[in-house]
Amino acid sequence: MKRLLGASLLVLTTACRGADDSGTTTARAPLATVSLPDMSNAADAVQQQIRERFVSLQTVLSRTDASPAERASAFGELGKLLVAAEYYNVAETCFGNASALAPDDTRWPYFLAHVYRFENQPEKASVSFERTLALAPDHVPALLWLADIRLGQNRPDAAEPLLTKAQTLDSTSGAVLFRLGQLALAKQDFAAAVKYLEAALSAAPRATRVHYPLALAYRGLGNPGKAEEHLRLRGEVDLPLADPLLAELGSLLQNAAAYETRASRAMEARQWADAETNLRKAIERAPDNAQTRLNLATVLFMQNDQHGALDQYRAALRLSPTLAPAHFGIGVIMESRGLDADAIAAFQAAVDRDPRYAEAQFSLANALRRVGRVKESLPHYEAVLRINPAVSQASFGYAIGLVRLGRYQEARARLEEAVKTFPDQLGFSHALARILAAAPDDRVRDGAQAVAIMSGLLKTQRSLATVETMAMALAELGRFDEAVKWQRDAIAGARENKRDDLAQTLAINLRLYENAQPCRTPWTDDDPVHHPVSAP
Repeated sequence: MKRLLGASLLVLTTACRGADDSGTTTARAPLATVSLPDMSNAADAVQQQIRERFVSLQTVLSRTDASPAERASAFGELGKLLVAAEYYNVAETCFGNASALAPDDTRWPYFLAHVYRFENQPEKASVSFERTLALAPDHVPALLWLADIRLGQNRPDAAEPLLTKAQTLDSTSGAVLFRLGQLALAKQDFAAAVKYLEAALSAAPRATRVHYPLALAYRGLGNPGKAEEHLRLRGEVDLPLADPLLAELGSLLQNAAAYETRASRAMEARQWADAETNLRKAIERAPDNAQTRLNLATVLFMQNDQHGALDQYRAALRLSPTLAPAHFGIGVIMESRGLDADAIAAFQAAVDRDPRYAEAQFSLANALRRVGRVKESLPHYEAVLRINPAVSQASFGYAIGLVRLGRYQEARARLEEAVKTFPDQLGFSHALARILAAAPDDRVRDGAQAVAIMSGLLKTQRSLATVETMAMALAELGRFDEAVKWQRDAIAGARENKRDDLAQTLAINLRLYENAQPCRTPWTDDDPVHHPVSAP
C-alpha cells in the first residue's frame, strides 16, 4: 500500500446532505477525508492525471448547487483512477463517499468490493458485492465474483445459489460454466464437473486454467488417461469474464497498466508473442512491478523459453519475495530439469508464503516422496486434501507413502476408504489389491479379496501392471501354477513393448512362483509409483 502524504497536501472534507419526506434539506454524517497519495514513484503522466482529477473533485465540491449525484460521480471517478494506479486505500475512501452520496448507484459499492478484493479482504468484499446485488439482483459479474469468494472459503453451498442464478441469466458464458464446474468439483460430483468444465473449455478453448480442475474431475471419474492429458495442458490463462465496469479501469491510465491490459487480453487468446511485447513495454515504464514480471515469466514459459522465464521469476522475487506463484514457477522449472533439491526448496518457499496454494503443496509432497523423504511428504498431501478433498492424487500419494514407510495397516485402511470415496477411480482398487496380495505384514494380506478385486478390474483394465498384480494375488492363495502363467504373460507383454528392463524385474517374481513362494513386495523401490512427477 502506498503511504499518504502529510498535512501539506490539500484535504477535502464535505458534508452529505439530503432531503426528508417533507422536502426539507437535512444534514447527514460528514464524509471521510480524502488526501492525495504519495505518488513519487508513479510515472509523470499518472501523477498528472490523478492531480487533474483531484482538482475536478475540488471544483465540484466547491459548488453549492452541485447535486449529491454529481458529487458522488466526482468522488467515484477519482476512485477509479486511484484503483487503476493501485492506490487502494484512498480509492476505498472515495468509493465510500460516493456510495454515501448516491446510495442507489450500483457502481460505487461494486468498485468498493473490488478494492477489498485487491486488498485480500474477502469478508469486506462480500459485503459490498452483496450490497451491489441488493441494488441490481441480475448483475452477473457481481454474482460470479461473490461466488468466487464463497468457493475460496470452501463454502460451495453458499456459492451454489449465486451460480445457479448466473446460469439462468447467461447460460453460455464460459466464466459461468467454469465456476459451475468448480462448484461440482468441490461437491465431488465429478460427472457434473466434467460436463461444465468441458463446456467452459468449448466456450473458451484458449483458457488453459480450465485444464487443471478438469484433470481432477477426470481423475475422480477414474479416467487417468484424460486426466493426464489435461494436466499437461494446464496454464494460467483465465476465462474472460464480461465485466464492463471493471474493464473501464484497465484503460484509464496512460502508463504500464494500459500495456498490462493489452497483455492480459493477448494471454487470454494465447497470443504469446503479443503478450510478451506488451509486458516488456509495461516493464520499461514500471520496472519494479513484480506481478508484471510474473506474467512475463508465464508467457516465456509457454513459449518454451525456460531460461527467460527463470530470469523473470527471480526478478519478480527480488521485487516481492513473498510472491508464491513465482516460487512455484521456479520449482516447476527445476523439477523439469531433474534438480529435485532446488525444486523442493522452491515449492517449500511457495507453501511458506501461501499455505493454501494446493498445487504447490501437492508438488512439494511429490518431490519429497520422490527423493525418499516420505515422512515429510505426508503433511503436504494432507494439506492438499484439506484445501480440496476432491484431489484424489493427494489421497493416492499419501497411501503409497504409507506403503514406502512400511505402515501397511494404515495404507490398507486409507486405500479402502479411497475406494469408497472415489468408486470410479480404479487405481485405488488396484493398489488395494496389491497390498492385500503382497504386503509383508500378515495382518494385512487377504489373497481371496485381492483375487476378487483383480477379477473385476481385469474385465476393463488389462495392463502389464494388472496382470502382474493378479499373479501376486494367486500366489498368495497358493495357486502357484496359475500365478506362473499370469506372470509369464506379463513378461511376454513387456518384451513386446521392448521393455527388457521390466521383463527382467518381472522375472524375479516368476522364479518365486516357480518355487512355490509368494511375493512379499507390493512394489519395488524403483517402481514409478514411488517416484511421482508433478511438472507438466
